[in-house]
Amino acid sequence: MRLRFLGTSSENGDCPAAYETSNGTVAIQGKLVLDPQALGDAVNLGLGEAIVEIPREMLEFIPKE
Repeated sequence: MRLRFLGTSSENGDCPAAYETSNGTVAIQGKLVLDPQALGDAVNLGLGEAIVEIPREMLEFIPKE
């Protein structure tokens, strides 16, 4: 899989960021959520999956299609 950078709301070059993948999906770079209570609220979090936190303004970089 390859990533194509879509945008960031960061001014200093670190996360968050949005990417389009060569698989036709979207990948998000953000802060990994490690809080056990928050992870307990996740629905069907599977092996190899993670929850990341991003600011709402990052949604503008995610393509509608």
